[in-house]
Amino acid sequence: MTPYDLRDPDVRRRRFRPIPVRMLVPNVITLLAICAGLTSIRLSIEGRMTLAVYAIVFAAALDGIDGRIARMIKGQSKFGAELDSLADFVNFGVAPGLMLYFWQLHELGNAGWIAAMVFAISGGLRLARFNATMDDPNKPAFAANFFTGVPAPAGAITVLLPIYIAFLELGRIPAAVTAAYTLLIAFLMVSRLPVFSGKTKRMRVPPELVLPAFVAVIVFIALLIAYPWHVLSIGTVLYLLCLPLGYKSYRDQARAMAAAALAGGEVPSPTSAPTLSNLSEPAHEDDRPGRLH
Repeated sequence: MTPYDLRDPDVRRRRFRPIPVRMLVPNVITLLAICAGLTSIRLSIEGRMTLAVYAIVFAAALDGIDGRIARMIKGQSKFGAELDSLADFVNFGVAPGLMLYFWQLHELGNAGWIAAMVFAISGGLRLARFNATMDDPNKPAFAANFFTGVPAPAGAITVLLPIYIAFLELGRIPAAVTAAYTLLIAFLMVSRLPVFSGKTKRMRVPPELVLPAFVAVIVFIALLIAYPWHVLSIGTVLYLLCLPLGYKSYRDQARAMAAAALAGGEVPSPTSAPTLSNLSEPAHEDDRPGRLH
């Protein structure tokens, strides 16, 4: 019997049972993000780069809330996780790569196209790696605080730095430099560099800081609307400068856990405690928060 054998009444009931609205809400948000990413591609082709960047930022904002909303309303599903992964490839791999190509990389001919393709493919490889390794039961508890490589949304926002600089009227970066920078971000995405995720379940905001946190978020959004290129440029530079801190933090925690295991008479192994030899495997977290958990 196959899942599509309608002669079995149980199969019919399973196939046509009503879907709760809470299961649809996160997927609708993800579909909106895909619409934003596809719109960004169209705007890039038309040369409307300002709106194209806004569309990518909007897609990144939607990507940041769909999984959280899914957890909040208990709307997680495997379908939603796979849809989210495909959306990330389009929004944060294909769209930024094409944007850079139509904006400047086309000046390099085939070399510029290769740089754009490498970035898009790197986004797909990163997501495929996560899908293949997401159920690892052996990762240490602290590793949940780290991404493996730069996450796709951050990579998309970061790789557009040359466009931000151009919009700030600070001068146009040479196309060759833009191509090299694009390849660098692509490498960081597929690397195994431990990167702070900021998604630890034990992270809680103290009650006395809730109001200041809301005010800070509102101020940030206001600054992003009023001075988008300044905020995006400064944020990108600060993000890149903070990457070594994630590596150092993971290394220190790995050493501390290995030392604790030795002090307790245990022999640390790749399946019991991280060591500097397996530092390249920080976690199997990703930018799809909670869709399968």
